[in-house]
Amino acid sequence: MVRRKPGALLPLEVAILEAATACARDGDPEFHGFAVAERIQERDGARRLTAHGTLYKALARLEAGGLLESHWEDPDVAVAEGRPRRRLYRVTPLGAHARAEARAVESPNAFRPGLVT
Repeated sequence: MVRRKPGALLPLEVAILEAATACARDGDPEFHGFAVAERIQERDGARRLTAHGTLYKALARLEAGGLLESHWEDPDVAVAEGRPRRRLYRVTPLGAHARAEARAVESPNAFRPGLVT
């Protein structure tokens, strides 16, 4: 089993935070697992979606770490749409900060406003 530094994010976790941020930017601050899996697939040009177990374990880790928060949607919405209820997630301020930190580590020489070299 691969060990990682405390606070370090796995690539899938960064991808989830990136996709969640894209959802928020598009006017949808809350997302459900399948929606974020589709965004990751589109972004990466993958032929298949991220595996169900892998995705939801990563969502649970992010929530346990305070990077996401979640709640069950209103059951009336699910009934009206004829489907099961969804667990809706939202990026927390800590999650937004972790995403920014991960991006800075990925591209340390990238231009960042306010940084003078």
